[in-house]
Amino acid sequence: MEQRTRDTWRDGGIKKIMERMRNIGIFAHVDAGKTTTTEHLLYISGHIRTLGSVDSGTAQTDWLDVERERGISVRAASTTFGWRGYTINLVDTPGHVDFLSEVERSLRVMDGAIVIVSAVEGVQAQTETIWHALRKQRMPALLYMNKLDRIGARPAQVAAEIAKLLTDRAVPIQAPLGQGESFRGVAELWGGEEPAMPAGELEQARQAALEKLAECDDRVLERYLAGESIASSEARAIAGELARRSELHPLLYGASSKGIGVAELLQAAVDFLPSPAGRADKPLSAVVFKLERDKTMGRLAFVRVYDGSIRNRDTVRNFTGGTEEKVTQIRLIDGRKHEDAGIVEAGGIAALCGLQHARVGDVLGVPDAVPPAQHLALPLLTVQVKAASDALYPALTAALQELSEEDPHLDAQWLAEERGLHLKVMGNIQLEIIANLLQSRFGLTATFGQPSIIYKETPSRAGYGFIAYTMPKPCWAILRFAIEPGERGSGLRYRSLVRTDDLLAQYQNEVERRVPEALLQGLRGWEVTDLAVTLVEGQHHVWHTHPLDFAVATPMGIMQGLAETGTTLLEPLLHFRIAVPEEYGGKVLAELAQMRATFEPPSVAGGRLTVEGTMPAATSLEYPVKLSSQTGGRGTIATSFAGYAPAPPDVQAERQRRGVNPLDQAKYILSARKALSV
Repeated sequence: MEQRTRDTWRDGGIKKIMERMRNIGIFAHVDAGKTTTTEHLLYISGHIRTLGSVDSGTAQTDWLDVERERGISVRAASTTFGWRGYTINLVDTPGHVDFLSEVERSLRVMDGAIVIVSAVEGVQAQTETIWHALRKQRMPALLYMNKLDRIGARPAQVAAEIAKLLTDRAVPIQAPLGQGESFRGVAELWGGEEPAMPAGELEQARQAALEKLAECDDRVLERYLAGESIASSEARAIAGELARRSELHPLLYGASSKGIGVAELLQAAVDFLPSPAGRADKPLSAVVFKLERDKTMGRLAFVRVYDGSIRNRDTVRNFTGGTEEKVTQIRLIDGRKHEDAGIVEAGGIAALCGLQHARVGDVLGVPDAVPPAQHLALPLLTVQVKAASDALYPALTAALQELSEEDPHLDAQWLAEERGLHLKVMGNIQLEIIANLLQSRFGLTATFGQPSIIYKETPSRAGYGFIAYTMPKPCWAILRFAIEPGERGSGLRYRSLVRTDDLLAQYQNEVERRVPEALLQGLRGWEVTDLAVTLVEGQHHVWHTHPLDFAVATPMGIMQGLAETGTTLLEPLLHFRIAVPEEYGGKVLAELAQMRATFEPPSVAGGRLTVEGTMPAATSLEYPVKLSSQTGGRGTIATSFAGYAPAPPDVQAERQRRGVNPLDQAKYILSARKALSV
């Protein structure tokens, strides 16, 4: 009885702690003011005593040397602080598209978001990409319009952009007092002190906000149409209820560089964003969302716990990797500062020491409470990395493999045949950061070749691939695959129609495991995608079959099938939105045609021409720089990945095959058996 009482008291205490906890990510396009906003949030909460600066390299969450030197965020940085009895776990994410993978990993572990939009630049490309990911996840989010103090601030127009490009459920809970040089603060529409603004303007702003609230809730709409008054406190409570269900998004205003509106933003995060769900008395369900190496602590695995708890010295099961490892320490990380926590429970975020085999995305415990991963970042460029001398290649390979553990999208590969290192990257800024990290962290100098586009292949028609791997003995593996083209963006769909009487389950599992590997290089050397592969025939031999025979046979059967179906080259496309002064419209449209772009009829408003469409990544790599130069910086372009599509017949792109081609079966078998002489 006494033990049950203690457990009940403990569970109730944990529930109260979770109710006063918030896991929040700050997201935006580069230079919208995320890190500056984070710095002021930490300052007004009392977490830091002096304000840092992005420009001077003293921001709390920009702690990497390269971030302080460049004045941009490269890695998602987490910090924890208190505010009026609440515990806030805050993640400041990078805004540059080259570091979208950091944003991708952060999205998975947040319960709410603050999305910052510049009152000058408006809704930009990264903002749209992140917003669509938030909506797909139905994550509650606040919208914060920053830089109201800047010359050129246009809050009304940017609010219209938000409604058009992001959501029509953005409900203003504040009104800006002035704009540009006359901006002096914000007026709370539903609560707080009576705003210092003319009564007529205040009533008009409240009426507009109430109308937006009515559009989001039928109960409010009925009362509004009936002429019934709704108190400010009730309107705020209803807005909070809807916001926590992601059915509306409060819109706030401020100027973070001057600390204006930041306290109100922090209070809104507490009032309008949800506390984490989960229970500490359930089996452990957690995910590794980030890896780092610390000079003193070694390898750190950052985890978000959804259910259960982890204590120092616990042995945790890696569900994804099928391993078990002991947690030696649990640390709370705040920039460069560490604190020994001893335990992390449901809803919490911490760094674990001792998990030497964990990878980004691994599930710890059971996957029951872990949400699916968002896939935003897709590197479209591949680049060769060269060491300063041949003797440094082993060290450079090890360094890039370590960086690839932290960002799996890099996918560092050492190709022994051509003595070459290759990376997948998002863009040139990322290459500059990698070069800086190699120098500052590993003491290595590296140069990069010219980035090239990553193409893909897909079967041109349906066909079959057959392999009878029965010589030279001992071996026996017979496979027949049906290969069919799939819908664009469908990836690989695999199934087996073979009975276990004909092919044992263990051999079928080996075939299924090897098919994706076999498709990494098609007839042209690119990954093969958007296809269905069906195992329609399979045989093993009681005496002659070796367990690895199907590992050797599968690539030969798949490649033989691709040789029959042929493959179509796929090129990556970008969705674009270009806005330029009207006088540049003709030139822009002509250049888009030259780049093989397809687009809707342009629109003209306010002296500016706007055009949207898709264009090949290969023809438009340098166009953003060219557009800015041609228009004197007055033209803007926002791009996002739009998928892969068949390339025109005149586009020929082949990549040198890595390793022996399985179509050369005799040579491939010798290579697989380690019997090929070089």
